[in-house]
Amino acid sequence: MISVYSISALLGAYLFGSIPTAVWIGQAFYGIDVREYGSGNAGATNTFRVLGKKAGITVMLIDITKGWTATNLAALIGLSVTGPHNSVQFVNYQLALGIAAVMGHLFPVFAGFRGGKGVATLFGMILAVHFQAAMLCVLIFLIFLSMFKYISL
Repeated sequence: MISVYSISALLGAYLFGSIPTAVWIGQAFYGIDVREYGSGNAGATNTFRVLGKKAGITVMLIDITKGWTATNLAALIGLSVTGPHNSVQFVNYQLALGIAAVMGHLFPVFAGFRGGKGVATLFGMILAVHFQAAMLCVLIFLIFLSMFKYISL
């Protein structure tokens, strides 16, 4: 049975993921909405393209942190709900919280439900759940980047 506690955690993870990092950094430091330029996306890649390396790296790191933090919320509050950290139920709870954060990034309540593609936030979730899988993702990304010299989808 889903408890009020679990629903509150999922809502919190969604709201945390909804923080529109690219939009807020663009508006606060550059006076623009990154969604009006480049690919029209509120993510790290478009921020690199539109605002430059410093803003792009900042957005990417914050977006990764959103996914990692929301997923690890399970470790902070999940014990009383799911049991031991190594249980399947615990990992499922982590994944649910991470997916809620990714959905928040895709459809942010704080930015008119127009967000990014969720790649960095999803990477943060993978990093929290399985470090080796996250490093494999980085390796694959670097191979494709070196082959095609292209990041955006």
